[in-house]
Amino acid sequence: MAVQPLSEILKPAFAQRYGVPAINIVNDLTMENVLAGAVEAKSPVILQTSVKTVRSIGVDTLYAMWTSMTAGIEVPCALHLDHCPDRQVISDCLAAGWNSVLFDASQLPVEENQRQTIEVVAEARRYGADVEGEIESITGQEDGVGSDEESRRQTLEVSLRFLEATGVDVFAPAIGNAHGTYKRAPVLDFQRVSDLVAAHPIPIALHGGSGLSDEQFRDCISRGCAKVNISTALKETFMQSSLAFLKDAEARNKWDPPSLFAAVASSIRDLTTHFAGIFGSVGKA
Repeated sequence: MAVQPLSEILKPAFAQRYGVPAINIVNDLTMENVLAGAVEAKSPVILQTSVKTVRSIGVDTLYAMWTSMTAGIEVPCALHLDHCPDRQVISDCLAAGWNSVLFDASQLPVEENQRQTIEVVAEARRYGADVEGEIESITGQEDGVGSDEESRRQTLEVSLRFLEATGVDVFAPAIGNAHGTYKRAPVLDFQRVSDLVAAHPIPIALHGGSGLSDEQFRDCISRGCAKVNISTALKETFMQSSLAFLKDAEARNKWDPPSLFAAVASSIRDLTTHFAGIFGSVGKA
């Protein structure tokens, strides 16, 4: 229980074919209530921080929030740095205590991506931390990182060479998924997940989860997507629940910040339990 390495959280999920919610938080309120939702669902959880969130809050403050809120927690949880192309930010977060990092060098040629990922894995191992690898850009931007242009998908052979050379703990392939709000129903290449897992059994990270159907989630998870990322849905829930409360407060001319915080907190907890139910992680803690 409590704070664990990412690989330890994903090992049973990958073996039993359920997905662990990996939810991007944006502040203390969302961190606290994603954790509270995981405890309520008795689900393991991965708290993700974007580079933008790390820079806006600060490494030390963010990690102090994490240690305070996870003290005595009853479910397995990990703190993950999402989509980071900046090696210095990776080093700072690893030194502070992050459990895992996604080194996003997908804009580099595969050979250079591989070379630097090997270095990041070696650095992470010195801290007992894990690494997620990526050689193709996931379409769309995540807090300013990424591109709206879909990158060319690499062959299975190229992906396998990368996995074997780097020793990453989790792999994030492009399968037709995208960050942000889908403009149309995505068509996913489910077979690509199966082919990767069959050739090199490793937990797969599903990015761009916000907006996929329940059936698409379950199909991906059944094939080995043990880490399922949710970012846009949290942002929308946070902003929309805040907006709805403030509109009502304006209509009633009642201005009570703690009531706003409570309303938003409830929405974030509900979002977390909702996805844990879809992903099959309820009761797995």
